[in-house]
Amino acid sequence: MTEYKTKEQKSKFYKSRSWESLRLKALERDNYECVWCRDEGKVTTKEHVTLEVDHIAEIETNPELAEELNNLRTLCKHHHNLRHNRFGFNKMPNKWAKDERW
Repeated sequence: MTEYKTKEQKSKFYKSRSWESLRLKALERDNYECVWCRDEGKVTTKEHVTLEVDHIAEIETNPELAEELNNLRTLCKHHHNLRHNRFGFNKMPNKWAKDERW
């Protein structure tokens, strides 16, 4: 079984033809729209935003699921970043949080 622990291993996987093919299958299955937006009652398609394919179970911890279509979902860039906490919120504690407000 292939491991996806290092940046190089992940990069090689995400540049592979097998990933590109699987990615297209996931996009087609999800009708080229963000499934989280759809769950919120919004329509977000490739005409509106950048769509990305997300691994539900991360490949670092579940490499056996890396190429499983059922482990993939289409997300817009916003929801994909939110899912991976890439916005930087809560990274640094607020040093003023316990100060008196006036």
